[in-house]
Amino acid sequence: MNHDLVVFVPGILGTRLTRDGKDVWNQSKQALLNLRTPGKAAQGLALPEGIGNEAPEEPYALNADHLIKGPEAFPGFLSCLGYPDVRTALGWADESRAGRGLHPKQYLVFPYDWRLSNRLTAGRLQARVEAALDEWRHIAPEVYPEAHDDPPKLVLMAHSMGGLISRYYLECLGGREHTRALVTMGTPFEGAAKAIRVLTGHAWEPRKVTTKAVERVLSVNARLADLARTFPSVAQLLPVYRAALEAGRSRRRLLTSLPVPDLPSHLVHEAFAFHQEINDAWERNQAGLTKPPYQVHCFVGTGHPTVHGVVVGVDGALEFPTHFDNEGDWSGDSTVPKGSGIARWTLEREDEALWNGERHAGMAGAESLRHQLVAIRSSASTRQMLSGDTAFGLEVPELALAGEPFSVRAIGPTVTETTFRARLAAPGRRIEDAEPVALLPDGTGGMIAELTASEGTWVLQVEADRPYRVCHEVVTVAEL
Repeated sequence: MNHDLVVFVPGILGTRLTRDGKDVWNQSKQALLNLRTPGKAAQGLALPEGIGNEAPEEPYALNADHLIKGPEAFPGFLSCLGYPDVRTALGWADESRAGRGLHPKQYLVFPYDWRLSNRLTAGRLQARVEAALDEWRHIAPEVYPEAHDDPPKLVLMAHSMGGLISRYYLECLGGREHTRALVTMGTPFEGAAKAIRVLTGHAWEPRKVTTKAVERVLSVNARLADLARTFPSVAQLLPVYRAALEAGRSRRRLLTSLPVPDLPSHLVHEAFAFHQEINDAWERNQAGLTKPPYQVHCFVGTGHPTVHGVVVGVDGALEFPTHFDNEGDWSGDSTVPKGSGIARWTLEREDEALWNGERHAGMAGAESLRHQLVAIRSSASTRQMLSGDTAFGLEVPELALAGEPFSVRAIGPTVTETTFRARLAAPGRRIEDAEPVALLPDGTGGMIAELTASEGTWVLQVEADRPYRVCHEVVTVAEL
């Protein structure tokens, strides 16, 4: 595997989208949240109705050529801290040297327009990586002697939705023939219930804001829902596990059998069709095989409160629980439930997954995962290197009001025995320079602190001592 071509596939929100060299997403998001120009807020980002698996034409087409480096968020749905230089984490060499470092032609980043259908994006991934692999196969034998007898293949490293794109390429587009390993970090293999929230207009909960701001919050929710419904990718992230429950009942149901108010049925059917297409292809490709021709390494976050589904009330009101009952572990990485993050289609046991306590937004850049990625590339063991325990979970608002205090809460069986500090930093500022705020006991077994910030997208860091652990998250602060 040391001589293979490494490809990094980011998640949704992870690629900078521009028009004429100017960021589109930052401008549209602020307009949506602040309602400064409500009629034009999503004009630059929305896709035409019914685009399906097609590529957009002008004026809907955007350039997608670089990974984002700083924090970004779609409030109430997904966030991303930005991607560090994964190439550097894996080791870097010059053109005349191999060893443990990557040759310059041995690493490829695949930025893409994350609004579009994952089917379309997987086709673009296929064209890009197979051309790069052909080029690398001509170069590799001069750098790695083993490449003479063992032609290089692909090592796909994917964050979040990038893992679904990779799976579609592997199973539906013949990518398994060219691939040595698939490494996923926080991939929602069975979807994420947060997609229900944003698509039904519940991205931000009005009960968490002051009365005078409720009407504006409802307006923001409606506009975020209208925007998200134009993105085929968001529909394909809807959960295909039993994520819906009628109030007063105990039997969870699929979204296809329990209609959810304000969730368009055609989006639900698209999600199930997308996942079924992958699963059917997997079954065909695996016929007569005991295991896939590529290895699967699956990083799954746990320990953080994570929305698992939707409860439909008798009056049509919706609630989004982080657990359905008091049995089992209903945690996740704050976005992807732990059960959805496991590659159940190939892993025989849950303990074959690589469990960690990282949150979804920063998992791909977490220091604790970097040496595991190096180990995977060098075919070393990883299971002994990754702790399955999480020191604490975090409850963090994804959207807060400018100038109003918001709470950050640490939870876990031993958090009251630990010292916690929270820091909040604006993009481009060193988090270490921010003034720390101590978390104090909240009287219910957790530790809590209140923070305030001005309008913008902020990076939150919470540190814990004994043992030392750090968690990061993105907080969007809006001026309403």
